[in-house]
Amino acid sequence: MHLRNPVVLAAGTHGTLDEIAQILDLSCVGALVTKSITVEPRPGNPGVRVVPLPVGMLNAIGLANPGLDAFLHEHAPRLAQTPCPVIGSIAGVSIDEYVTIARAFQTLEHMPAVELNVSCPNVHGGTEFAIDPIALSELVGRVRCELKTTRLIVKLSPIALGNPGIVEVARSAIEGLGRPAGPNDRPGADALTISNTIPAMKINIDTGEPVLAAGTGGLSGPALHPIVVRLVYEVSHKIARDTNTPIIGVGGVCAWRDAAEMIAAGATAVGMGTATLADVRTVKRVVKGLGRWTARRASV
Repeated sequence: MHLRNPVVLAAGTHGTLDEIAQILDLSCVGALVTKSITVEPRPGNPGVRVVPLPVGMLNAIGLANPGLDAFLHEHAPRLAQTPCPVIGSIAGVSIDEYVTIARAFQTLEHMPAVELNVSCPNVHGGTEFAIDPIALSELVGRVRCELKTTRLIVKLSPIALGNPGIVEVARSAIEGLGRPAGPNDRPGADALTISNTIPAMKINIDTGEPVLAAGTGGLSGPALHPIVVRLVYEVSHKIARDTNTPIIGVGGVCAWRDAAEMIAAGATAVGMGTATLADVRTVKRVVKGLGRWTARRASV
């Protein structure tokens, strides 16, 4: 994929597809990622689902989305008119669900890539694919077989910090089942997104109860940024550079310097989400700042 600039609108932060086009010219971004789509419609969690924090935001949306059929019939027809590449996000609770959506997305002419959101509970006892290298290899391998021409991006979770660790999880995503399939005969992911939100909680000190109705949620925004910079650096230097695997760095990019730091750590592109919810104009400021930064570096 060729992007006009390295700024990508992250999954779930601008609508199901292109709703943010009402307030943001999508020709100014490199690409956008759809809301994570599941086979069946999901209403999401009850409120309270979003809590602003001094260091970012907590959310427990619960993968609310219209479902695969509604996406294909009501949203996908707009893909051809969207003025930037669209990456379809896939979520599920089983490998078969991921495969079903990947098979459907492969038929969409104007969707050049899909992103696997692997931070969902899987069928292996309620853990996440993102922290189970064996299960992730199987998932990626099965999905890879469905994507004949569509690029595959795997979105990793920041919770893979201990054992087995983010590098081994990334390796499983890149290698898949080890059987070449799809574009360029890669057996696994064409690219990685690092990372998703990190589990966190806020307590109401008067009631002693969690503020979010779901109890816990995902922390995003500035507090996540230095964590993701480290993850991007480790994956880039220990496996992604050697395998020529691009990385989309996502986490707390609120200004062009944040994006530049992510690229310096090894990212090819950067995702933005929480910052755009606070001020959609941030996207254009980051794009312009990165342009000036790269021009200065090129002149040295």
